[in-house]
Amino acid sequence: MELSVNGVTLHYTQAGHGQPLLLLHGNGEDASLWAATVTRLAPHFTVYALDTRGHGQSSGAVPRNYRLMAQDVAAFIAALGLPPVILTGFSDGGITALYVAATWPTLVRRLIVAGANLTPTGMRPLVYGATWVEYWKTHDPLLRLMLRHPHLTAHQLHNIHVPTLVLAGQHDVIRLGETRKIARGIRNARVVIVPSATHSSYIKDGSVFVTLIWPFIRPLAV
Repeated sequence: MELSVNGVTLHYTQAGHGQPLLLLHGNGEDASLWAATVTRLAPHFTVYALDTRGHGQSSGAVPRNYRLMAQDVAAFIAALGLPPVILTGFSDGGITALYVAATWPTLVRRLIVAGANLTPTGMRPLVYGATWVEYWKTHDPLLRLMLRHPHLTAHQLHNIHVPTLVLAGQHDVIRLGETRKIARGIRNARVVIVPSATHSSYIKDGSVFVTLIWPFIRPLAV
């Protein structure tokens, strides 16, 4: 399915019935990341999985900042006329979700953020350095996005008032202190560090991810 908003055409899938739950993938990925998760959640929610601009089958170039992707997501929710969504984002999608919840709070009912960072240096130092080296070699705009953004502030986190679940893997590329800082900055947030997990292992395994988030979203399930 496709929807034109904010100057781009966004490709998305829709499955299930019930409260809307929107899934946002990470840097260089697309909505297929969530295939196993969609299968498990569709009996309980209307699940939307979105290709962000410059990714997958959506149009547009890689954005210069995450705020533009957040504008796309807000316009997407508004164009479909959805009630406040359960907004779920991984990595870059988690960053985008934070911007959406901070800027358009009426669009979000609950927030799930996994493997996100507030600033580029929220990455572990070795990962941050290796990303710079790779960018010098390739000039990949996806890497440039990671290295120059985001710049989320404490004030923006304080603007998020919906119940929030913050996740990260024990061996994430994001510093665990950064993950805990996100949770501390949001009223009504709790943090879960997934034992033995990497940045994406618990996301790609849909059964693990759904098990982690189910207690948080179950009250809204059909």
